[in-house]
Amino acid sequence: MAIPARRTRLARVGATVTVVAALFTSLLTGVADAHGSTTDPPSRNYGCWQRWGSDFQNPTMAQQDPMCWQAWQADTNAMWNWNGLYRENVAGNHQGVIPNGQLCSGGRTGGMRYAALDNPGQWKAATKSRQFTLTVTDQARHGADYLRVYVTRQGFDPTTQQLGWGNLELVATTGRYAPAGTYQVAVNAGSRTGRHVVYVIWQASHMDQSYYFCSDVIFQ
Repeated sequence: MAIPARRTRLARVGATVTVVAALFTSLLTGVADAHGSTTDPPSRNYGCWQRWGSDFQNPTMAQQDPMCWQAWQADTNAMWNWNGLYRENVAGNHQGVIPNGQLCSGGRTGGMRYAALDNPGQWKAATKSRQFTLTVTDQARHGADYLRVYVTRQGFDPTTQQLGWGNLELVATTGRYAPAGTYQVAVNAGSRTGRHVVYVIWQASHMDQSYYFCSDVIFQ
């Protein structure tokens, strides 16, 4: 009787390991196909997921990519759910709903899940010319009532300052987009040079859902 009992226990252990492995694999290979983000230049949490999603426990991240490291340590779900940073029922009152210092987290949407994205520091930045094409990826094909693209004013330092509305200038706004996988906007950053934050509001069309994205760039 001992042998069958042992086999049963081993079978249960094997089944448990299989389930855990399947869950872990699902995290690595696909986040929830729910929403979207700015993917070029990458938003802070999309960039962290893109660079470290398959290696997020690697301690070298702390030296190579310290802002991503602190974000992963604060809440890994902020990276796995890089496509879910939105608020509902804002009714277009973005500045009234999103406080200064909380723009990158969408006003702490989801509680503290995305709060680490508001922290100033040496976020990895994409090098861009002052005229570039911005891409928002829409996994669920929600469509867009509009996209608004802001860029920080010259002299703002995102490595030491939290982002506020007064630090931004609106540089592009669009009309509606039919549902598609990506939406693109031509952006002209004027005479800006050096490190900046590109801030995007995507107003989805399927319901009153507003998405907020911070992307770090260096203008040449």
